[in-house]
Amino acid sequence: MNYRFTIILALAFLLSACNFTLAEDITPPPNYVPPTPAPTLGPLYPTQAPSVENGALIYAEKCAPCHGATGLGDGEQGIQLGVTVPAFGLPELARPASPAHWYTTVTQGNMERFMPPFRSLNDQERWDVVAYALMFHTTDEQLEKGRELFEANCANCSTDFFKDQAKMSALSEVELARIVKQGNEDVQAFGSTLAEDEVWAVAAYLRTLSFDTASIASASTPLPTAEAVTVTKTPVPAETGIPTEQGLPIEGTAQAQVPSEVEPVLREGFGNVSGSIENKTGADLPSDLKVTLHGFDHGADPSAGPQEVLTLEGTVNANGTFVFENVEAPPNRIYIAELTFEGINLQSDFAMVQEGSTNVSLPPITLYHLTDDTSALVIDEARIFFEYGNDKVQVFNVYLFRNPTDEIIVVKLNEDSEVPFIKAPEGSSDFGYEPMQDTERLVATDNGFAVPPSEGTYGLIAFASLSNAKELKFSQEFVLPATTVSVFLPEGTKAENAQMTDLGVQAIQGFNFQIYELNNIGAGDKVAFSISGSPQEASAAAPEASTNQNLLIGAGALGVALILAGAWMYLRDRNRAQDDDETEDDEFDSAEDVMDAVIALDDLHRTKKISDEAYQKRRAQLKEILKGMM
Repeated sequence: MNYRFTIILALAFLLSACNFTLAEDITPPPNYVPPTPAPTLGPLYPTQAPSVENGALIYAEKCAPCHGATGLGDGEQGIQLGVTVPAFGLPELARPASPAHWYTTVTQGNMERFMPPFRSLNDQERWDVVAYALMFHTTDEQLEKGRELFEANCANCSTDFFKDQAKMSALSEVELARIVKQGNEDVQAFGSTLAEDEVWAVAAYLRTLSFDTASIASASTPLPTAEAVTVTKTPVPAETGIPTEQGLPIEGTAQAQVPSEVEPVLREGFGNVSGSIENKTGADLPSDLKVTLHGFDHGADPSAGPQEVLTLEGTVNANGTFVFENVEAPPNRIYIAELTFEGINLQSDFAMVQEGSTNVSLPPITLYHLTDDTSALVIDEARIFFEYGNDKVQVFNVYLFRNPTDEIIVVKLNEDSEVPFIKAPEGSSDFGYEPMQDTERLVATDNGFAVPPSEGTYGLIAFASLSNAKELKFSQEFVLPATTVSVFLPEGTKAENAQMTDLGVQAIQGFNFQIYELNNIGAGDKVAFSISGSPQEASAAAPEASTNQNLLIGAGALGVALILAGAWMYLRDRNRAQDDDETEDDEFDSAEDVMDAVIALDDLHRTKKISDEAYQKRRAQLKEILKGMM
C-alpha cells in the first residue's frame, strides 16, 4: 500500500469522530471532550417511503454547499476543497449506485473525499436526502415517458416489488434496467424490445415507486441555513423583474422603514419581513446602510435546488431596524437579509414563512469594529505532518485558533498570497493554504478573509514542499504564540531537538507514527529540528505498541482529518497530472473504481492541468469501461 495513502487514511481515522479507544486506561488531558461515535448502520432500508420533498430541504442545508444545487459538485464550499466533489447528478455516477450505498455514505461519511458523517440527521432523514439526490439525473419528461412505457408494456404487472423498501434499497438503477429487459423471479421481462433511452426512462420511473414524491415537509424537518441557501442561489434575470401577482408587477422596491403604529393593509398572500442590526462597533450606524432581502423557493421539480425568486433592497433605520412591507409570502418561502459593512459581507440566519402566517422576523445581523491587527488571534494548537515522496517532502501545518476579541479581524494576504500570521518553512516552495471545513466559518474578502469574534475554533491548513535529503533540516518561524505544537513523522524517521518531547512510536488504527511535542512556543520563536532516517513501509503496529494520552490530540477534531485528506488529494492529483503513464483498463476492479477515476480526471481538467482534447478522450474511454461493467 502506498505510504502516502496509508498515513492520510490512518490520520483520518484518528482525527475523525470514530469510535476510537486506547489500549490502556489513561487520564485524558485537561478539557478533553470525548469524540461522538459515528452513526451506526441499522437495516439498510427505510421503515417508510423516503420523502423527496423533505430530502430537498435537508439537501439545501447539508449537501448543497459542497455538491451544488443540482448535484454537479459545483457548490461554493466544494470548489474550495482542493478535490473534485462527486457529481452524482450525472447519470454515469447515479445509475450504478443503490440507495443503500448512498445511505451508508451519508451515515458514515467518506473521509478521503472530504465528506463527514451526518450524525445530525436521524435515520429517516438520511433516506429522505438520498431519495432526493437520486432524482437529480432524471427529468419530469423522462419519468412521464417511463410511466407510459411501463403501463403500455406491462399493463398487468404488479408494482408490489417496486414498492418493497428492502428490495428496492439494494438495487441500483443499472440493476432495475436489467430487470426491465431480463426480468427476475418477481417481475417478468417486458422491455427486451425497448431502446436504450426507453429502458433508462422506465428504470428511473420504477425507482420513484419506492419514494414518497408528494409528501409535505413537516415543521420538525431540518431546514436550509442561510449559508447553504446562499451558495445555491440563482440570480434573477434582469428581464424577469421582481415577483408578480396575477401577471402584474408588484409596484416598486420594498423600502426598509420604521414599523408604524398603524399596520399597512396587506394584500392576500403578502406580508412583512422585518429584522434588526445589533451594533457592537461603538459608533453610530452609517446613515445610508443598505440591506438586501433574498427570497428562495423550492420548485415543483424535485431535481432542482432552491432558486432565488426575490431580491429587494432597502435602507436600515437609525435605530437598526428594517422592514420590507407587502412582500409576497407563500408558505415555506425562505428569507435571509444581507448587507455590506466596511467591505465585509454579513448575513442574517434564515427564516421561513410558516403555514398560516405572513409576517417573518429575521435573526439579527451583528456588526463589529474591524481591525487588521492579527496579533490578537490565539493559536491553541498547531500540528505538523510530514509526507515523504521520491524527491519532495510535503509538509502540512494545521492551525487551530480563536478570535477572543470583540472585533472582526481582517486578514489581508501579502503580495505573495501568504497569510500574515503564518510563515512557510524555510527553504520551502509551493506554499498554499485552505480553510478547514468543519470549524467556525471564515468570511471571504477581496484580498483575504475575516475572522469574526467567536467562542468556537477556526482552522487553517497550510502546505508546502521541501527537497528530500538524507538529513532534512526543518525550520519554521511562528508569528503568533502557540500553546502546543505536535509533530507527526513516518515511522523510521526521527527528529532531533533538545526541547522536543519524544512521545515515541504511537499506534494509530494499526499503523505506527513517531510523534513529538513542543509546548509554549512564543511569538517569533522558531521550531527547528533535524530529521534523519527513512520512512518504513506501512506495517501493522504490534499489539504491545505503547500508548500515550497525547494520542488524544485532536481525536474529536473532524475538520482536521477532512482538510488534511483534502489537501493530500489535491497534491496527489496535481502530481498525477505530471505523470504521462495512463492507467490500464484492467486495473479497475469495480465500477466504483472507474467513477473515482472520472472524479480525479474532472479535478485535473477543472484546474487546467490537462488539455480539453486529452480530457474528452480519456473521459470517453472511462465511460466505455464503466458501460462495459454494467
